Amino acid sequence: MKYYIIAGEASGDLHGSNLIKQLNKLDTAASVRCWGGDKMEAAGATLVKHYRDLAFMGFTEVIKNLPTIFKNLAFCKKDILEHKPDVLILVDYPGFNLRIAKWARQQGLRIVYYISPQVWAWKENRVHSIKKNVDKMMVILPFEKAFYQKWNFEVDYVGHPLVEVVDAFKQTGNNASVADLMQDQKEIIALLPGSRKQEILKKLPVMLELTKQFPEYQFVVAKAPGLDEHFYTNLLQPYHNVSSVLNKTYELLSLSKAALVTSGTATLETALFAVPEIICYKGNGISYQIAKRLINIKFIGLVNLIMDKEVVKELIQDELTVNNLATELKKLLDDPIKIKQVQEDYRQLKALLSQGGHASANAAKLVYDMIKR
Repeated sequence: MKYYIIAGEASGDLHGSNLIKQLNKLDTAASVRCWGGDKMEAAGATLVKHYRDLAFMGFTEVIKNLPTIFKNLAFCKKDILEHKPDVLILVDYPGFNLRIAKWARQQGLRIVYYISPQVWAWKENRVHSIKKNVDKMMVILPFEKAFYQKWNFEVDYVGHPLVEVVDAFKQTGNNASVADLMQDQKEIIALLPGSRKQEILKKLPVMLELTKQFPEYQFVVAKAPGLDEHFYTNLLQPYHNVSSVLNKTYELLSLSKAALVTSGTATLETALFAVPEIICYKGNGISYQIAKRLINIKFIGLVNLIMDKEVVKELIQDELTVNNLATELKKLLDDPIKIKQVQEDYRQLKALLSQGGHASANAAKLVYDMIKR
């Protein structure tokens, strides 16, 4: 069978790669073509375009890059038509993928969506488009199944793929080169400022300024793959108790006492490693003001959204200051009652996310069975 998979971000590359591995187990003759990243390519797919050429964040950034986005859409459609896949699998990345889904429906393609767009957060009317253009929706957050039922659309909850990813890492005990992080024998605080240059420039300087108030700890930045080495060197140079790692985020989290994390998948990964965290978000001012008026959710962090309460502190936009970060970090380091509560909430979170079983295997089986039918 021929599979065409589109993922537009680092997290989509991760989950897409595990889906490909499971598809290959079910279909030994599988031919996979993808938009994604290094992990999907390593899993055996032919990589058409890398996600680092696709990721534009925020309303103003998208507007500035519209010509590139339209060029990518046109190229993608042409490539799909030339490849003639048996199924098109869309992984999150809704701004791009929902447009492709609408076009693909007109071409008569079978369309699977793995990892739902966050339609429950904003622009709920996108559900109409999803119902019309998607043959099968596979969701990874427990509350999403009930959300779609409200719209009379049956979806499959497959469990969250990060649970299996983190568990697999823990079982291998992969601590290669981690000794390098412990050079000063000080406890580690992880800094996870995101994967896109524009978001890193907004958040990392605030995080770095905080390090001056905690000289007894060492801070380690998880660098995003694909960004120029000088980009980080210039930011980190003035700070003495700060180092960095590349492609070792899980090793870093497995050793960290606390973490400052930008919103997104990383907040969930940090929780699954049971590391107390602060969610840090600061975006383009105009984009943030537009989003604030459109988004209809109580929290921005996945940990808090899934648990439907504030498990971890969120410092958003103007609240993301050095003083506020220092206040919250001291609680995570020194308040045993706070630490115990966070750990108990994390335990409940993992139990919720594990209910669906092995997400990638479940998703692959649903796709394969659909094609065979």
